[in-house]
This record gives sequence, structure tokens and C-alpha cells, in this order.
Amino acid sequence: MFLEIINAHYLSEYNILLNFNPGDTKIVDFQNELSGSIFEPLKDVNYFKNFSIKNNTIAWHNGADFAPEYLYQIGK
Repeated sequence: MFLEIINAHYLSEYNILLNFNPGDTKIVDFQNELSGSIFEPLKDVNYFKNFSIKNNTIAWHNGADFAPEYLYQIGK
């Protein structure tokens, strides 16, 4: 099965609640995941909060995104 994020909700700080297509829900804490120049703007929480679902995962306006498989793996 192709893993997809079907819904996402900002919780607090760097935490996002993600709903995946198999029906699983996970909370992902991105605080330690924001290394590299593409993720630098996301360190501003106000920017971080403004994501959308694009191409089956969450993405930000600057082009930053994460593979849904990776988010599923690190989510709790």
C-alpha cells in the first residue's frame, strides 16, 4: 500500500497530528528534524504552522517536505 497523509493538524510548538491512509494517527515532533537549509525557515514556529497537504505529505511554501513513510516511522 502507498502511504499517504490524508489530514494534518498543528498541535503546539513543533508537533503535528497526522492521519495516514491506513487509518493510523501519529503525532510527529519535528523539533530535531529541522536541519539543513531548506528547513531553516521552519524553525520560526509561525512559519512552521503554515503547512498544507501536497503530493500525499505535508509541505511548506518554500518547498520543504518529508516523505510520509519517514513521518510514519518517527511518529508516536
